[in-house]
Amino acid sequence: MKNNYDVLVIGGGPGGYVAAIRAAQLGLNTALVEKQHLGGVCLNWGCIPTKALLRGAELAHQLAHMDEFGFSAEAVHFDIGKLVARSRSVSAGLTAGIASLLKKNGVTVITGTATLTGKGEVSVSAGGEARAYRADHIILATGSRPRGLPGITPDGKRIWNYMNALVPESVPPSLLIVGTGAIGVEFASLYNDLGCAVTLVELADRIMPLEDAEVSALVARQFSQRGITILTKASVTAVESDAECARCRIQLANGDQQAIDVSQVLLAVGVRANYEDLGLEALGVEIEGGYIKTDEWCRTNVFGLYAIGDVAGAPCLAHKASHEAVICVEKLAGVDAVEPLDRRAIPACTYSRPQVASFGLSEAAARASGRAISVGRFDYRANGKALAMGEALGFVKTIFDRDSGELLGAHMVGPEVTEQIQGFGIAHHLEATEASLSHVIFAHPTLSEAMHEAVLSASGKALHQ
Repeated sequence: MKNNYDVLVIGGGPGGYVAAIRAAQLGLNTALVEKQHLGGVCLNWGCIPTKALLRGAELAHQLAHMDEFGFSAEAVHFDIGKLVARSRSVSAGLTAGIASLLKKNGVTVITGTATLTGKGEVSVSAGGEARAYRADHIILATGSRPRGLPGITPDGKRIWNYMNALVPESVPPSLLIVGTGAIGVEFASLYNDLGCAVTLVELADRIMPLEDAEVSALVARQFSQRGITILTKASVTAVESDAECARCRIQLANGDQQAIDVSQVLLAVGVRANYEDLGLEALGVEIEGGYIKTDEWCRTNVFGLYAIGDVAGAPCLAHKASHEAVICVEKLAGVDAVEPLDRRAIPACTYSRPQVASFGLSEAAARASGRAISVGRFDYRANGKALAMGEALGFVKTIFDRDSGELLGAHMVGPEVTEQIQGFGIAHHLEATEASLSHVIFAHPTLSEAMHEAVLSASGKALHQ
């Protein structure tokens, strides 16, 4: 029948569209349902547009230091409207590219809102009409949405979520950001470089609490030197906004209350999975910890129903969603030698200034595991390429099992580390040991030489420190 498919994917983000393409590549009759824009939050309101804006912030920083390289200019004009328009254009172009890829691979794209009506059955509503579909395998890739705070609701005016922060009409004079994960830290870096007075509020005892403590400390020092105010062990208890400003009440670590008036407030306190209104309750789909519960092959407790990406659990990262998509589809298609997701190997990247990238165990977590470990560390101030670039702030840190030589974790902060972390990820996947990595030849001069030196440092063999 026309509306029968082997695989039907609900959601067209980095998990959903990859699942659809891979299923079609394997010869499965595939459809994808998307209610808004192909590419999901990542492409339209997350990963891509933020990086386009951060590129502008990077240029602002470089212009501010042009005299160090012999350049001078009278007045440099900045137009936030053009920067925002460029970021939206980049996203639009990639959205069109995904549509082309789906068409090329023979995936049927259905526009509308999907609801599960039974096992293997989906109803898609659009324009006041509903159409029924059937599929042997249904993959939920419905993503997530910004999380709010009790009593504090984004209004798109004084109180923003990350989507609002991507399309400002002007650079606000002051901005208070609640939360210091990747989203909060990236926007703090962005708006600070564009001339905004930024305050960061974090409930934990340090910013970037999921990163290695040494990395977190360096970013905090650098942000403070840039004039960013950081309040840790603090929480925003109320925000009252009017035509003049947003008035924030903050509970400080010592129990005192502090009032701060700012132009804007940005809530960057994480995301919530989108699993409501899908019809899961009637099917008895298990929910655990705010996410759809799945096994190592992305299967739910309902036969033929799968979940991938943000809706299936943290970390809520696009590359994790895409990888799960391939695992899920290849397993259901019977592909040989499919490997389950190795959560230890998922890299985390924050595209602030300085950049942060990591994978695996932090030093504290490695020590808490009871293993004997070796820790290597190398500073970019001893790296020729970093010095030549004028971007020598940061370091590379490696953590090995002292007995086996296994690479347990890597933590990087500094120039272009989000491009370099993949080297450690490949090493981990190929089970390279401390000894084998020490023999790799790195080109000179490169930033990545710091990775090699950090490996050597773990056994006391670093050559340039």
